[in-house]
Formats: sequence, structure tokens, C-alpha cells
Amino acid sequence: MSAATPVSDPASSLPAAVRWRAYGVSLAGWLFDFYDLVLFAYLAQAIGRDPGFHWGADAHRNKALLVGIALATSGVGGIVFGGLADRFGRKRVMSWTILVYSLSTGLCGLATGLGMLALFRGLTGFGVGGEWATGHALMAEIFPQKQRGRAAALLQAGEPVGVALAVIAGFWLEPKIGWRALFFVSALPALLVFAVRRHVPESPLWLQRQQIAGFFEPYKELARNHWRAALQGWALGASKLGTYWLTYVWLPEYFTELEQAHTQGVAFSSIRLQFILVAQGGQLLGMLTFGWLSDRFGRRPAFSAYSLLTAVGLLALSQRGPQMLAQPLLFWPAMLAVGFGSGCTAGFGALLAELFPTHIRNTAMGTVYNLARGFQFFTQMAMASIAGRFGVGQGLLLAMAFALFTGTFVWTFRETRGVDLHAA
Repeated sequence: MSAATPVSDPASSLPAAVRWRAYGVSLAGWLFDFYDLVLFAYLAQAIGRDPGFHWGADAHRNKALLVGIALATSGVGGIVFGGLADRFGRKRVMSWTILVYSLSTGLCGLATGLGMLALFRGLTGFGVGGEWATGHALMAEIFPQKQRGRAAALLQAGEPVGVALAVIAGFWLEPKIGWRALFFVSALPALLVFAVRRHVPESPLWLQRQQIAGFFEPYKELARNHWRAALQGWALGASKLGTYWLTYVWLPEYFTELEQAHTQGVAFSSIRLQFILVAQGGQLLGMLTFGWLSDRFGRRPAFSAYSLLTAVGLLALSQRGPQMLAQPLLFWPAMLAVGFGSGCTAGFGALLAELFPTHIRNTAMGTVYNLARGFQFFTQMAMASIAGRFGVGQGLLLAMAFALFTGTFVWTFRETRGVDLHAA
């Protein structure tokens, strides 16, 4: 470790204005990170109709495959960039990840077939996986202990904003400029690298405790001394992210099913804006409140309550969707419950940061969270199979099962609210 003499709280050396500037840049990095990752889900139908692709009956399978590839490579990116951030610093590696995911998204516009598109989506996922852990490790290390949960939640709140932008881009902008041009435009977040270099400080805690050991040493220590916490965190992440990705990636197809089943002619296009406002607005509200609730009452009860709320909403959508579409007063509360409950994803940054010591924190967070996200390759393929045989509505029951698991399994964790990271 560094020979520098530690102080009780290195974050106290940073002025509040510097912290919040770093938060703003990190928020933009995460927002566009998630936008780039989820954008394909809202362009898949347009790509499948393109004469160069013409997916036809393979549309569900190809969408699941490409979404799954990006999620799987995000797991690899999280592992690789997590170790790099523990060795070279949070700030420098954040810049690298933003460049990778932004430029790879732009390259998707050059794809001429399924294989090339899969390659570029895989590279996008690789960059996305590294950005999440780097941003959250930085927030956990520059904000005071009592604000850690709220800082993590405020950063994660960029997620529903990113999804909303992807929905608007896919449903409104793509018909005007085409899916290729939209991918090109989506490379512009690469310019954020200049903001990172100018406005984001390096973590004082990392500077104080940076390692001189080899690149693989943090991974060895994680496997040797912290494997139980890593496995526990992975299981929680795999279940919660299973709920999230099975729900939000497949909502366009779910709404199409409802439109076809509904007898009163309600068009899917007439509820797109409502989907954005209710589902994503609900999730944003859930994230903004989750941080405060988890800091006040604990990580476990907050995770449990939010996950069970999501399960209730998904059960209603799966089993009563057509009926609720005919009576929107019943339908939209279910969407709000799903969105608000999804706000518990805002808690992973603080929870995982509290499970691991500083010198392997970014490695551990990147590995655990992104392996959980990488697992979604298999859940996506399962959804494609279920949707092809029984419909997307029934596939939402799988998402509900993951939500129930999350809400109960979180009680196997020790309560980490208020843990002193600077003593780790």
C-alpha cells in the first residue's frame, strides 16, 4: 500500500462542490452507458425489418441473442475494468469505459449482418460493464458515510432517464432518421471524456491505499478471502437484474401482444408516451426514495419491500394485462408498481461497496455486479423460448419469480448500513 498516513475520512478533504461536479459527470456517464446498452431493444424491430437483415420468424430469437451477448460481455468488461480501476485509478478507467461503449455503439450503425452487429453489441457491453463499478466505487469513496446510500441511489437514477431516452429515440427519432443514423448519433457521449478529465477528482481513498501488487492480485484475494460475499452478491444481483432485463427489454413485444388481443382497437402507439411517463417515472421516483429509505431503515428491508412490490405489479401485468388495458385505472397502477419497485437497483452500488475492502473494491464490485448482468444472457434466451411458445405475458412470470427471490434472499446478508469504508 501507499506509505501515506491515512486520515479518518479522506473524502472530507474534498469540497462539497467538487463532489457534486464529480457526481454530475458520473451521472452522465452512467445515463448514456445505460442508454447505449438498452437502445438496441427499441431498435430491434426496425433492424429486423431491414432488407439486409429480414429476421422474420427469427425476430424473438435474434433479439434475445443480441441483448444477451451485450449483457454477457458486460460481465467480462466489469471484471477486466474493475481490476484496472483498482490499479490505475477510478478517474482514468472511467474515461476508458466511456470511450469503449460510445464508439462501439456508433459502429453498430455500420453492421451489415447479424454477426457484425453481434460483435459491435458485444464491444458495447464490454465498455458498459466497466463504467458501472467505476462510477459507484468513486461515489462511495468521495461522499460521507451517512450520504453513501443516497449518493449511490442518485447515481443509479440515471438508469430510468437513459431508458426513457432510448424509448424516445427508438419510437420517435428512428422513424425520422433510420436506425443506422441513430446509432451514429449515439456515439456522441464519447465527448464526456473531456468532462471526466476536467471535473472528476481521483478518489482520495484510492490515492491513499493504491496497490503496487500485480494486476491479478485483487482477483486472487477476492477468490481466496471474499468468495462468500461475492457469491452472495452475485446471487442477489442475478435475480434482481433478471427481473429488470426480462421486464424492460420485452415490454415492446408485450404491448404488441396486448394490442393484438384487445378487442376495442387500442393501438400500441397510443400508450408509448404513457409507458415512458408511468414506468420510467415510477422507477426514477423509486430510486430517489430508495437511497433515503435504505440509509434510514437499512439495506435489507428496503430491498425486500421494493422487490415484493415489483412482483405484485408483474403478476398483475402477466395475468390481467388485456383486461387492465381496457380499464387504464387498473393498468397504470400496475405499471407504476413495477417501475417504482425497480428502484431497488439503486441500492447495489452502496451495498456492494460495503461488502469489500478498498484495495479490491472496484475489482469486487465490477466482477460481482457484471457477472450477475452477464448471467442475463441465459435469462434472455429463456424468455425467447417462453415467448415463442406461450407469449411474452407468460414470460413475465419468470421476471416475477426472480423478484420474489430477491425480496427474500436479501435477508441472508448482514446489515451494512453505516459501515465505515475508511476502516476497510
